[in-house]
Amino acid sequence: MIPSAPRSPAAAPASLASRALSGPVPPRPADAARPAPAAAAAARRAPRVAFVCRADAADPGHAAGLPALLRSLALANPGVCEDFLLRHDGLPDDVLAAARRLHPRIVELPAGSGEAGAAPDAYDDLTGAYDDLIELHPRWLVAADLAVLRDPSDETRARYELTDERFWRAYCTLPAHRQHPDLLLHYGPPLLRLRPTTDLARRTALGLRTIGAYEEAVEALSAARPQADQPRFHDAMGTALMAVSRYDEAETHLLLAAAAPELAPKAFSQLARLAWLRGDEERSKAYAREGLDAEPTNRTCKALLQGGYGLPEFAAHRGEASVVSTQLAHAAAYATGQENAGDKILPEAVRLCFGQDPSARRWHPVPVHRLFDEEALAEVNARRGLVVGGGGLFLPDTWPNGNSAWQWNVPDELLARIDVPLAVFAVGYNVFPGQSYRRSRFRESLAALVERSAFFGLRNRGSVERVRELLPERLRDQVAYQPCPTTLTRLLQPGWDEAEVERADTVLVNCAYDRAGMRFGDGYPRFLDAMARTVRALRERVDVRVAAHMTADEQFAHDLRREHGIALPVDALYDLGNDGIRAAYRRTRLVIGMRGHAGMIPFGCGTPVLSLVSHPKLAYFLADIDRPEWGVRVDDERLAEVLVERAEAVLDDHTAAVADVLDRQRMLWKVTRENLAGLRPALGLQGETP
Repeated sequence: MIPSAPRSPAAAPASLASRALSGPVPPRPADAARPAPAAAAAARRAPRVAFVCRADAADPGHAAGLPALLRSLALANPGVCEDFLLRHDGLPDDVLAAARRLHPRIVELPAGSGEAGAAPDAYDDLTGAYDDLIELHPRWLVAADLAVLRDPSDETRARYELTDERFWRAYCTLPAHRQHPDLLLHYGPPLLRLRPTTDLARRTALGLRTIGAYEEAVEALSAARPQADQPRFHDAMGTALMAVSRYDEAETHLLLAAAAPELAPKAFSQLARLAWLRGDEERSKAYAREGLDAEPTNRTCKALLQGGYGLPEFAAHRGEASVVSTQLAHAAAYATGQENAGDKILPEAVRLCFGQDPSARRWHPVPVHRLFDEEALAEVNARRGLVVGGGGLFLPDTWPNGNSAWQWNVPDELLARIDVPLAVFAVGYNVFPGQSYRRSRFRESLAALVERSAFFGLRNRGSVERVRELLPERLRDQVAYQPCPTTLTRLLQPGWDEAEVERADTVLVNCAYDRAGMRFGDGYPRFLDAMARTVRALRERVDVRVAAHMTADEQFAHDLRREHGIALPVDALYDLGNDGIRAAYRRTRLVIGMRGHAGMIPFGCGTPVLSLVSHPKLAYFLADIDRPEWGVRVDDERLAEVLVERAEAVLDDHTAAVADVLDRQRMLWKVTRENLAGLRPALGLQGETP
């Protein structure tokens, strides 16, 4: 079945309630019970608004009016989808079922008898998580801009007396830019089952893909009957089929999409990626050339044509029996060219934990996104062991696949045939709040991997806890804590001399823009304003520069200049090699970073860090080193004040701040050495030390 969407991370604008009220918003009781810490943290992500409606089962007008109220709310304000708290004293099941068909976020609060209700504490606990409550009544309607109609005319009310099918169709045919994705995903799938059209199927599938429901996206698209000359449909179907590893079918649909000039660059880049992940590099380059013919600036096609995912530097020793027999295989997300700077450094950092030679002579690369097929299996089994990691490989939506449902594209049957020791080393569980693994396939693959591993180490204790929750009880104790090797850079890097470190009077700032909706909700303007105030304050004593791990990170500099008139120089770390990235972080005095590795890499270089927390993994790392005060949530109301205060404290006594970093680092080194002491014998590395 195609599911309804979960709550979107983005909340309503802060001004929503002030525009919507036809009566006063009830104040939050001063003594109301607070939500649990996790719920409170989620509530602080962005201002949250809820609609509240009290329905009396004894009043026939309430049961009849509630569906019309919900329809008016959606049709008059199609971009709004907030929680709808329904207090009632026993509405009939058919009325409640109708309400749930009309809104994806109905929260029932049985009121019992009397105005206060049977469970006022539960009501107060729940409403305490919201910034504003908008009171509605079953007899009211909601017009455009959330204006409440208290006494609608019969003619007005009649406009919202619709069957489910007519209502769903009325919403789904609205312009796409006006629709809220959660409402589209609530109404689209049931309408598709009744009246499938290619446009509705495509739009519904795109929404399903955004929440990681790839199989459901294929199901939605399969409900339609497309023609060959509907390229946008074929583009959506090809991409969805890739995500569930139905590769032959995906190629057919993407070729149909590529026939349209406006879609050709994207379609050919997808075809090139598809050929690469299937191990056909010549076909991949052929598609990439066609993509560049259609769009000479296409970055994906450029990278694939230049062998960016192919790791040509490792090909030199392929097939040399004397080398192969002494190598370890390493499954990792390999970044080259202008890809993520943190991902460039990660594979080398992992290898340095196992010895001082991270080169092709010692290691055989296994790109995790490439299909692990019979050839890859034979190459791994010819080595003396396989290391998987590090990095946030437990993530459902980067290079999604139907074989494992996480980043390593490995079918269970081939995983079971790996006959050399396997170690999972410093992998992270990188799911954002609001994301989830929607398929049992991930749990099954995860359990098979843990069962097969000689060592299974995750890079923070938060990931350890999350993954243990997903495993059968018999496997949970096999999950260990292994810090990310990038946090140990100065201890692992050959020739590192602490005495030679010379720091400039600079502070580097990194902001991440992938999955911006999950990071900022609707709070980005507030975040940018706080960062502008932070930068102005710090520039009075140091040079502030932008550290871009990806080209997208440069948006921070563009937005600061456009919105606040602040021009900052940009250090394009994505253009540097590993030595250059490490040098940039080694010679600065402080890094304020949003990406996980914009904190972990400088920390590994002995540089103080402050984290802009937009993802749990940053808080996990700071908890592991017992320094939660080094992190500030991106939606903290005092973000600028806290950042300036803590940054100035670091700059005022920099020697002490560096000493604190080195002390925390020793804790992580101790854990790593203990793990490696047990792991080396399994990999045939006795007597070798990093």
